[in-house]
Amino acid sequence: MNRPRWFLLLGCAAMLMWGCRPSSVFLSPPPPKLESIEGHASLRLYYGEETTRTKFTFVLHMPDHGFIEVSDFLGRSIYRIIINPDTAYLVVRSKKVYWKGEEAEIIDKFLGFRLTLAEMISVISGEWAAEDGTTLSGWRLKHDSEGRIRSGHREELVFSVEAFVEETRFPRDLTFTHPLNTGRLKILQMDFNQPAHMDVFSTTFLNNYQEKTWPELQALLKNAN
Repeated sequence: MNRPRWFLLLGCAAMLMWGCRPSSVFLSPPPPKLESIEGHASLRLYYGEETTRTKFTFVLHMPDHGFIEVSDFLGRSIYRIIINPDTAYLVVRSKKVYWKGEEAEIIDKFLGFRLTLAEMISVISGEWAAEDGTTLSGWRLKHDSEGRIRSGHREELVFSVEAFVEETRFPRDLTFTHPLNTGRLKILQMDFNQPAHMDVFSTTFLNNYQEKTWPELQALLKNAN
């Protein structure tokens, strides 16, 4: 076998072996106390025969700041969500418009069911108890033999952890079931307690944007393509 072909085969084999290796989720070691989580994830939602697939970047600063950038699988931004203690926005930058609402109803447009920011942080982190030992009201949680949250439900919403990040409590693959839809969320990467970039939660740029009602903004999203 000649030398160029031999090196080509070795290169292909190396790429195949690398592709089979599990990707690393953590960019930094999980700390004893979570102050913030940043990362990337994929989301697939099923509404009957209709399926939507998106990716999103998130920056969550405990207890009441959230930033989510939602994109399609080609990396094109669809919209972003900004949550501050008293306000929540869904912003379509390409159209320079936004909708202002309650955090639970804005997260509803993202996931297909209502969650508060605190509940979303708990789902992603696997940490449901506050510092005083209390848990979020209305939830019934099931633990596995290692004490990790394996599943939970509140009223008609049920989530189940299909896989954890190895040797941690952090969910890597979750499924959701709700009367209106079902879905799967996969965590791709996470980073912890990074220096605060509070500018991502700034909404001053919205002074140059036009406020819309949800039906108006929904129509713009449907016609985005």
